[in-house]
Amino acid sequence: MSAIENPTSLEARAAREPLKLRSITKRFGALTALDHVDLDIEPGKTTVLLGPSGSGKSTLLRSINLLEKPDEGTLDFGSGPIDVSRKLAEQKIREIRRHSTMVFQQFNLFPHLTALENVTLAPVKSRGVAKVEARELGMTALTRVGLAGKVDSYPARLSGGQQQRVAIARALALSPDYLLFDEPTSALDPELAAEVIAVLSSLASEHRTLVVVTHSLQFARRVADRVVFLEDGKILFNGEPDDFFESQDERLRRFVNVVGSV
Repeated sequence: MSAIENPTSLEARAAREPLKLRSITKRFGALTALDHVDLDIEPGKTTVLLGPSGSGKSTLLRSINLLEKPDEGTLDFGSGPIDVSRKLAEQKIREIRRHSTMVFQQFNLFPHLTALENVTLAPVKSRGVAKVEARELGMTALTRVGLAGKVDSYPARLSGGQQQRVAIARALALSPDYLLFDEPTSALDPELAAEVIAVLSSLASEHRTLVVVTHSLQFARRVADRVVFLEDGKILFNGEPDDFFESQDERLRRFVNVVGSV
């Protein structure tokens, strides 16, 4: 079976239905990080999650693949709602996590593995892809993010921007329905962040389904199909980027003015 035919190929699987989050609630002791959040993630679109620190953005993102297990609520990937507050069988958790892949703020690369080895590890270990095919997927993914010349480099020999692009290639190699990004440029200086934003913009132009937590208003304005603004665990805005940036709502204007001036 060729890499193009294999469901783990670099070609993203198209989600046919919106991912529906309903009444997602997460508490940490007395703190309610998410308060009965309803959200649809549209396939082939880029959804950007904005909000002040502690607003629940990352918790919401991590709830999609159960890195944070909600205390209440359901996820529906198109085959019916799953009550994620219940104790789920390990097989069901794996099934949910196969829909998406997370790219973290701090890269999380294995320092003893080359860029290519970092990218090919998950397809081999978690998807059972043959090593030869995984290498082909890894080479394609690294080329896709502009790192064809760095396949044999170890993370310590890569810049922060290059390391984050390896992390993106690692996610692409798993061909998820949803690519989840948790502040992917916040650990980078502006020049290196621009490298990563260029890759994200390119992926968005291919109509992949991206969900991005970020403080970059420039990215939200230029790339987002939908902006979701959270505060105190609740969605205060969910709509078109132009409507967000042109909103006369006092809270939204204050956020845009403060964050945009940083």
